Amino acid sequence: MIKNNPYVVCFGEVLWDIFPEGTRAGGAPFNAAYNIYKSGFDVKMLSRVGNDELGTKLTDQIKGWGLTAEYIQVDDEHPTSTVIAKIDEHNEATYDIVNHVAWDYIDSLPEYETLISHAEAFVFGSLSARNPKTKETLMKMLELAKLKIFDVNFRAPYIDVDLIKELLHKADIVKMNKAEMRQIMQYFSEEYVSEDESAAFIQDHFEIKEIVLTKGSKGARYFVGKENYGSPALSIEIADTVGSGDAFLAGFISKRVQGKAPEEIMEEAIALGAFITSKSGACPDYEYEEFQAFKNQKTPH
Repeated sequence: MIKNNPYVVCFGEVLWDIFPEGTRAGGAPFNAAYNIYKSGFDVKMLSRVGNDELGTKLTDQIKGWGLTAEYIQVDDEHPTSTVIAKIDEHNEATYDIVNHVAWDYIDSLPEYETLISHAEAFVFGSLSARNPKTKETLMKMLELAKLKIFDVNFRAPYIDVDLIKELLHKADIVKMNKAEMRQIMQYFSEEYVSEDESAAFIQDHFEIKEIVLTKGSKGARYFVGKENYGSPALSIEIADTVGSGDAFLAGFISKRVQGKAPEEIMEEAIALGAFITSKSGACPDYEYEEFQAFKNQKTPH
């Protein structure tokens, strides 16, 4: 039963990231969900795991963190997703994502109509729609959601240009990094001239109200209509960059759904992204007070 308190729905992949030093729960929408939850906002993860040991461990882990696993389906035919992750000498991660896993087959259930239509925001990426079943479910949910936040999050070889265009047309807010912005422009045979011109083209072409552009060590920008807000990156000691963009998105969402000013939204997003980058993994154990202390120390006031 849906409670009356506000909540966000994150849709798509939950999985085990297999690193050389060990295994961690992950998946871009789940990483965002975890950090939205840590920000004190109610969140529902809608996904699917296999009816196997890895699936049980994953849902137990999620529940152990205090999140609900009520909307994580169990698949008797397809296994729980695993991803081989490698970290290079620049602390950047690359991923080998196994195909035809449980989250490729997320069902659309009647009770989800209320779940999606009452959510403050519906967060999704393009990877989850790589196979027809989950894509069909996603498209149904996008018809119900009132605020649709698209995390572009390209993952080769699962980049379908027609799908990207379809999802951009349905989004209210789009988050992308600089490389993804360049790729999107390339898909339209448009020359990349500047961030401002590219953002304006994407906004106009797809009727997107808001674009969030992340630029790593160069900070981020938030395009709202004809206005834009830039934020520098914070100086930190990098542990790894796994999930840093997902944490940035979580910070953005936690303030955006509360209707905060763009400057406050970006301050939170930049700080949470930096905080997670200073720790190992996308879902480190922390309390919001620890993040607040980090933010107060790093952010000039």
